[in-house]
Amino acid sequence: MTAPTTTLTVVVMSHRPEVREAIAGAVGRRPAPDLPRLRFVEAGNVADVLGAADAGEIDLAVLDGEAQPTGGMGVCRQLKNESDDPPPVIVVVRRRDDHWLATWSQADAVLVQPLDPVTAAETVATVLRERALPAVRG
Repeated sequence: MTAPTTTLTVVVMSHRPEVREAIAGAVGRRPAPDLPRLRFVEAGNVADVLGAADAGEIDLAVLDGEAQPTGGMGVCRQLKNESDDPPPVIVVVRRRDDHWLATWSQADAVLVQPLDPVTAAETVATVLRERALPAVRG
C-alpha cells in the first residue's frame, strides 16, 4: 500500500527554537510508510497556534508543556474546549510525573523528554491514523 501524496501539517509550539527542532527531528518527515509526509510549521507563541487552528490549517499540534509564557497544556485545553473541530494534540512534558497533567489538558497523546525517535514517530502516526478514521454511525 502506498501512502497518499498529500502533506500533513504539524504545528510545533515552543518558545525555544531548539525544542521545536528536537521535536521535528525526533518525529521525522515520514513517521510511518502508510502516512503522507509531514510539513512542520514552527510556532513560537500561542497566537500562532490558535490562528492556524482557527484557519483549519493544522492536522496535528505538538506542544511543549514547558513553553513560556503559556505552556502547551494550557494551549491544548484551550483548543479542545474552544474549537468546534480541534486538531489532535500531543503534549511534550519533561517529567514522566507530568503525564497526568497532560491528560487533564485533554491531549490525545503525551511524549516525555528526552524524546525517543521511535516512540515519537509511532505516537504521531497513531494519533494521525486515529484522526483519519471515519466516525462510526449506529
